[in-house]
Amino acid sequence: MPEALATANGSKNKGGAYVDRDKPAQIRFSNISAGKAVADSIRTSLGPKGMDKMMVELSKAQDIEAGDGTTSVVVIAGALLDACAKLLQRGIHPTIISESFQKAVDKGVEILTSISQPVQLSDRETLLNSATTSLCSKVVSQYSSLLAPMSVDAVMKVIDPATATSVDLRDIRIVKKLGGTIDDCELVDGLVLTQSLVNTGVSRVEKAKIGLIQFCLSPPKTDMDNQIVVSDYAQMDRVLREERAYILNLVKQIKKAGCTVLLIQKSILRDALSDLALHFLNKMKIMVVKDIEREDIEFICKTLGTKPIAHIDQFTPEMLGTAELAEEVNLDGSGKLVKITGCVTPGKTVSIVVRGSNKLVIEEAERSIHDALCVIRCLVKKRALIAGGGAPEIELALRLAEYARGLAGMEAYCVRAYADALEIIPSTLAENAGLNPISTVTELRNRHAQGEKTAGINVRKGGISNILEELVVQPLLVSISALTLATETVRSVLKIDDLVTLMTRLLCR
Repeated sequence: MPEALATANGSKNKGGAYVDRDKPAQIRFSNISAGKAVADSIRTSLGPKGMDKMMVELSKAQDIEAGDGTTSVVVIAGALLDACAKLLQRGIHPTIISESFQKAVDKGVEILTSISQPVQLSDRETLLNSATTSLCSKVVSQYSSLLAPMSVDAVMKVIDPATATSVDLRDIRIVKKLGGTIDDCELVDGLVLTQSLVNTGVSRVEKAKIGLIQFCLSPPKTDMDNQIVVSDYAQMDRVLREERAYILNLVKQIKKAGCTVLLIQKSILRDALSDLALHFLNKMKIMVVKDIEREDIEFICKTLGTKPIAHIDQFTPEMLGTAELAEEVNLDGSGKLVKITGCVTPGKTVSIVVRGSNKLVIEEAERSIHDALCVIRCLVKKRALIAGGGAPEIELALRLAEYARGLAGMEAYCVRAYADALEIIPSTLAENAGLNPISTVTELRNRHAQGEKTAGINVRKGGISNILEELVVQPLLVSISALTLATETVRSVLKIDDLVTLMTRLLCR
């Protein structure tokens, strides 16, 4: 009798332990429900009129690969998970669903490539349109006419358009400075430092020779176990004279090498710059900027052509960088910046100064510029564009449905479900723009069925139009990355059929 009851919802394995056959299915549905919940919470942030974003691991992967489309990838994954749940409820095996989805995404990438348009990096207008489209869904979208050209120019300055296959965004340094408005943002072909000058006597140096030191211009300290006991004023005077001579010798060697601008790395051991050293540097007309952060050293050296100097004995003319001008710039009452421009041996780097009235605005502007830079990087990696506004997704849905008709059995059913899931993007765009999603997607599907491959949702006009004529475009890499990453994530979820607790893992060791 117990054996008969056991076979109702489970069975016994070889060791006699009870195995719940329904558990793998329950785990799959649990994981799918969790993924759908996250995707549904993010759906409201898709499109220019959507709300702000909530990042998850999938969107982080999209951000690393393409830098844009972080919301779309999660929305697509959610729709695919929903399709999986329905397919599983119909009794289709997870392996068949997973393999069918892989076949669908392979065909999808092929379709996207076929409907894309090649682009040349010399076509500045196309690059600007791509960057502007990326900025449309951001809080600072009204400043896209300023930020888009700035992003394009920044990328073009750090690469060789003829040979470049990618862009190292570490060559573009974004400097945040509180005060002013986003209109005050600027692109500087050189180095910008937020640290103010230490000696106000020298605020402008032409034909600057720049040195970067990683040692301290202050009296040396004794070992931790030792101490100096001064018993009278004569000994104290002698100590002070030795300190003065020591520091003066350091400054003289710096001056002898021809240095006119001195950058000093921040020290955690002792004062990087003493008042006495500053006094001598002032007398010798050397501009001083201290508290340079360790993580900025590499960018500074690449920009100025200088080398970091760890000891005074290495302070030679060969270690110095050269620039046409180094000056402190006043920002109309909201602080000061140090700009070094006209570098003789530039390492193809630029700086973008981001201004804003508060920290939130600055952070949002920085994120928006980063996304625009990533869009241009995508075009450098894969030089092709496709239309935006949900046009590629609806075209994919139609073409994949047509492809599914040529397949047989459960595979055709799964590919058709995959195709239908992709309509979530135009549907969500329409919903967030205040349009009727059902009628809008139906009309969009009919337009594409009649051969209008670039018909998309025009959020500004509240209808459907040729989205290419509206200059709403995006890099091919963004769409391909979103599709492949979303599919990979869904296939991974399908493979999970059990939960292993931490205690079980510990016991198995």
